[in-house]
Amino acid sequence: MKKILLGMMTLSLTLVLAACGGDDEGSSNNDGETASGDGETVEIQASNWQFDQEEYTVPAGEVTVSLANEEGFHGIEIEGTDITLDEEGSETATLEAGEYTIRCSIMCGTGHDDMVATLIVE
Repeated sequence: MKKILLGMMTLSLTLVLAACGGDDEGSSNNDGETASGDGETVEIQASNWQFDQEEYTVPAGEVTVSLANEEGFHGIEIEGTDITLDEEGSETATLEAGEYTIRCSIMCGTGHDDMVATLIVE
């Protein structure tokens, strides 16, 4: 019985270490670069009824938009682009110079209509 218990504990520990460990090289955790290494990343943090900035500025070209919910449950839609995130995550698009309106796409309460920011692409 002790051998079986010891074997199960060893297997469990091995699985936990395999799931948590390893080097970060090659992982896809949006560290500021897109998969190809080109382009810019816009990191948007949403909390109850506001984004962390009123304006985000990036150069034209390949842009990855990343959304993190700090408080509440939010999504984003960037008007004039194909970028829509219904939850935390990221999406990449090629954007031309201009101003794009960012809106919360998930009804999040009384201040939902005020969750607006601007993406400026230069």
